Order: sequence, then C-alpha cells, then structure tokens
Amino acid sequence: MIVRPVRSSDLPALIALARSTGTGLTTLPANEERLAHRVGWAEKTFRGEAGRGDADYLFVLEDDDGRVVGISAIAGAVGLREPWYNFRVGLTVSASQELNIYREIPTLFLANDLTGNSELCSLFLHADFRSGLNGRMLAKARLLFIAEFPQLFGNKIIAEMRGMSDDKGRSPFWESLGRHFFKMEFSQADYLTGVGNKAFIAELMPKFPLYTCFLSEDARAVIGQVHPDTEPALSMLKSEGFSYQGYVDIFDAGPAVECETGKIRAIRDSQALVLAIGTPGDDATPFLIHNRKREDCRITAAPARFAAGTLVVDPLTAKRLQLNAGDQVRAVALSAARESK
Repeated sequence: MIVRPVRSSDLPALIALARSTGTGLTTLPANEERLAHRVGWAEKTFRGEAGRGDADYLFVLEDDDGRVVGISAIAGAVGLREPWYNFRVGLTVSASQELNIYREIPTLFLANDLTGNSELCSLFLHADFRSGLNGRMLAKARLLFIAEFPQLFGNKIIAEMRGMSDDKGRSPFWESLGRHFFKMEFSQADYLTGVGNKAFIAELMPKFPLYTCFLSEDARAVIGQVHPDTEPALSMLKSEGFSYQGYVDIFDAGPAVECETGKIRAIRDSQALVLAIGTPGDDATPFLIHNRKREDCRITAAPARFAAGTLVVDPLTAKRLQLNAGDQVRAVALSAARESK
C-alpha cells in the first residue's frame, strides 16, 4: 500500500468511494463534476500553482495492484475564499441575589474563529481494507507531508469530526435546531456545503447567541460528540496531540479538534534519514516513510529500524517508495507510545 497525490485517472474510483460514504463527509460529495474539478485543482496544488487559501492536497491510498481504496486530504487554509462557520460553545451566567437563583447556560455562538488554519479532511477508507496499518497510514501520511513542507501550511492544524446521526442519517442536533432555519433535510444541507454552496448558511442562520436550554435533550446530549464510526479517527488524532477546544459543526454539532502544527507528534518527531535496503528484523517497529517529494510524493508504512544514521527497510518497501539505497527519506514511528497498536 502507498499514499500518493490524486490523478485525473483516479476519478471513477473516487466517485465509487464517495457513493459509499453515506451522510457526514461533506468534503467528498458524490458529484462527478465537483469531484473532477477538485481532482484537477489538487493536481495544480501539488505542482505549486495554488496559493495557500486555495490549496487542496488530495491523496489516495493505492494497493500494489493499482486499485484506489481510500482518500484523505489537507486544505491549505480554510475560510480565506469561502466563509468557514462553526459554533463556539460558550457559557452565559444569569443570577438574582433577591430570588437566590444562579444559572449557567451553555450558549452557541456562530463564529469564524478557525479561519486561516490548515485542515485535515476527506478521510475515507473502503470497508474491505480497514485492517492492519491501512487506516493509520492513510490518516497520518498527511502529517508527514506537512512535516516535509511546513511552509505550505498554517501554524495550527484542525480537523472536523463527524457528529452523531442514526443509521438513517437523522441528526438530533439538526432536527432540534438547523431544520427550523433551513427548512431542508440534514442530508441536503450536508451535500450543499460539500459542493461549495455555503452562502445560505450566513443568509439563514441567526447571528445572535443560541441558548442550548431551548434545544431538545437529545440535541444537547450530542454537542461535541462524535459518530461511533469516527471514534477511532478521533482517538488517533488525540494521540498525536489534538484536542477539543469548544468548537462544533453547525449542522450535526460534531467537535472540531486542533493542535499547533509544530506540536503534532508525527511532525515534531519525524526525521530526515538516508535509506538503506536490507532486513529490518522481526522486532522492527512500523514506520511511516515519505520519499520527500511533492508532486511525485509517495508515502508508505512498513517495518524499519535505525542503523548508523540510516533507516533500514526491505526491498519491497523501497520499491513502493520508488527509491534506491542512499536516497533521502523522512520517517517517524507510525504510532504514538500511548496509541493502541
């Protein structure tokens, strides 16, 4: 398996992946025209022809037979071309000494506070390949790419997590709040944001703070909670240093997590090394390894070991990276010490 930049020839496979994601992945809509445009723009991005506000680094996971089975991406900076909305969860205090009443009420403020940060997005892996190192490699390859090209990204990295919805795509937060202002199904609003139509959010969403006590009990309970299918991704990001700082999605109330770029474990601990080809050994640690290229980027995960300033990998790993002994690589242990293997 290798992670590499998307190509135009991948479009049919991406359409198939998009159709299998279900509701909740707004940055990968099953819209052929939109995806074709995105792939073309991603190719320009990897060639260095896009500014940070327009940059879209779209990667695919490819098996050794050339099949595309997963996708992930990095947005260079959110909100610099299209508005970027979140709810900031705050607190309003009401008190009356005369009546001996004191109330703390969580409040939702429509905010653009995360504008300008780089975003990890569009992570999806085909169900048949959710085993072994595949999921972690697809998700964390982006971090190693950022480590190699830090000048292309912001000082903070964010990731929006999918919020709670049932097996029919019904979101309790949407039913209690969004539906009253947008008069459409959650899936339709989710789709419209995915294809770039975000103006309606500013036009229809109230600008004043929203008191959560007016929401249903089910809606209040899911604020800042992730969908069960997203819990492994959240756990992985937390192990890398990401944390929830009180921002949630305006549609399903899923949490946004964030971390200063230089403090992300895979970025902070990565090293530039010389590649050596040999036998890593039975007790070798799985490493994430990048060929240090941009447009021809290739990243894989494989057992490796340090030896006299080199990183020793087996011949198949070197072949996947399209490298020879003596070439430069950037590498980091695939998992944080506290992350379950």
